[in-house]
Amino acid sequence: MSISGLGKVYEDGETIIAQGDVGDCMFVVQTGRVKVIREDRGSEAQLAILGRGDTFGVMALLDQERRSATVRALGEARVLTVDKRTFLRRVREDPTLAFHTLRSLGDRVRLLSAEVVELRRRLDQDGTATTDSAGADRKEA
Repeated sequence: MSISGLGKVYEDGETIIAQGDVGDCMFVVQTGRVKVIREDRGSEAQLAILGRGDTFGVMALLDQERRSATVRALGEARVLTVDKRTFLRRVREDPTLAFHTLRSLGDRVRLLSAEVVELRRRLDQDGTATTDSAGADRKEA
């Protein structure tokens, strides 16, 4: 890892944040790309590839909960860390930043919702499971 100019440069495969860590800041990809990975029972699922201008870690900035995913550099990537104080100061200077951040979170929720619908559709087509109105999965007889 080297620091050069604004942000920090991460080498290919280097972990930027780890799932389960407590978070108190967000990140902005300045150059390069990063991959977002969710780890479960020893396997990894790639959730997204993010590039220049994309943000990650925003939820932890807002709620200071544990990180929900791991983010690793995909090739060399320069990533800027933004702590809560800096974020709030920038929002006061430019309130549209809050709007853009919320829109970005909304876009991600919309994308995840569409993926859930697609997964449920596939399960229903396979006849292996259906979901009742309470969201509980049950096997078809």
